[in-house]
Amino acid sequence: MRRPSLAAIFLTVFLDLLGFGLVLPFLAKEARDAFGVSEMVGTLLGSVYSLMQFLFVPVWGRLSDRVGRRPVLLWSIAGTSMSMAGLGLGLAFGGSVAWLFAARIFSGIATANLGTASAYIADITKPEERAKGMGMIGMAFGLGFILGPGIGGALAKYEINGHHGSVPCFVAAALSAVNFAWAAAGLAESLPPAARAKSKRSLAPMDLSAMKAAFARPGFALAVLVNFIVIASFTNLDQTFTFYCADLFSIDEAGTGIILAFIGVVAAAVQGGLVRRISGKVSDAFLVRSGVVLQAFAFAGLVLAGGQRSAALLYAAGAVLALGNGLSQPGTSAYVSNSAPASEQGGALGTNQAFASLARTIGPAAGGWFYATLGPRAPYVAATAGMIVASLFAIGLVSRPPAARAPATRATER
Repeated sequence: MRRPSLAAIFLTVFLDLLGFGLVLPFLAKEARDAFGVSEMVGTLLGSVYSLMQFLFVPVWGRLSDRVGRRPVLLWSIAGTSMSMAGLGLGLAFGGSVAWLFAARIFSGIATANLGTASAYIADITKPEERAKGMGMIGMAFGLGFILGPGIGGALAKYEINGHHGSVPCFVAAALSAVNFAWAAAGLAESLPPAARAKSKRSLAPMDLSAMKAAFARPGFALAVLVNFIVIASFTNLDQTFTFYCADLFSIDEAGTGIILAFIGVVAAAVQGGLVRRISGKVSDAFLVRSGVVLQAFAFAGLVLAGGQRSAALLYAAGAVLALGNGLSQPGTSAYVSNSAPASEQGGALGTNQAFASLARTIGPAAGGWFYATLGPRAPYVAATAGMIVASLFAIGLVSRPPAARAPATRATER
């Protein structure tokens, strides 16, 4: 009988995020250049995707508390494959912008699985090792950004029916199909029936009672607030970076993909190496605070790089940004996870991921508005200010030693 393992969930999340990374270097720019929309409308393709994740991450998280993690993850992966194929068809055959938005909406609903994946990790790790486990998701993010944008940027130049961008979408759909086959065969259930939630919980996207219960836990609300500000600030970059590189540095989609891949290398090294080494030796709160401060410096570096047209400073700022994000994200997930009992991991982590998704809805739209209205460096000025605010709030996070945390929730220890 298969046993749940970090390696299994890592591969599942990595393949999922690799497909996501493929579209980052070109989608907003292709919407602007091929469909004639503004930069802000192009960035909204990222916002609606994240809005759906805000609504559905807690739904799938609560459902996974009741029926197990594996079936929720399988449905999510299958839906991702279908949605990416739909996006590719819209780009290939000149569908309307409304078609692109519909594809991104469905994709956001289907891929709202990070709360469930985080709960899977929480199921099989001890509290003092939780940050190390959550770093596996961050490492999957990093590796997805290493390969995804680089491959997506290179493939975007190939045309189908006279249009760019559809080839990476079809590749992403195929990767998700492979991911589904792998997960169906190799992903074991992490939450045994005895540990599942006994009462039926609402599966409405906005379950206020479940959110209220989550926010009642000590430190939970502050951690979610800090994470919300960090991600809203960070995602000013998501959809504007391709414009920023093209307009200030004359870097095309392939070059933008290479820079994002470089950032991904650093992020993967941090979360797969540094965080795993120091987990249990420093507090989750320390990881969050350190990461947020580094990201403030990184965005300030991006502002300076744009003003000086300095590619070296652009890469340096990107490396510091990856370092900071690589510390803060697993730290936040571990902090939130350690505040909840085993039967509520999906709900707690799903609530955190939901508000992270809401931040990803606001960030790209705000970044697009700043870019179109105030200029190429404006989104990164705003992000610098946001990170400074987040660092001030992060001071209030309590550094809990391992002994003060909840009992281990690993399935094999129940």
